[in-house]
Amino acid sequence: MKKQSSLSEEQIDRIIEMAWEDRTPFDAIQIQFGLKEEAVIKLMRSEMKPSSFKMWRSRVQGLSLIHI
Repeated sequence: MKKQSSLSEEQIDRIIEMAWEDRTPFDAIQIQFGLKEEAVIKLMRSEMKPSSFKMWRSRVQGLSLIHI
């Protein structure tokens, strides 16, 4: 599994973009970048403003059927 520090800025941007989309499951991010759901959540928390992170988490938790 890749650590956040080994990811390029371009990869981080792509992970954020994928995670922000309602249709992208965490499994797809894990396959492409090697990051499990917990790591994606940590990355999102560290890269986003607190209000944006809270809004994203609310949406993702509401989409539990998609983001399994």
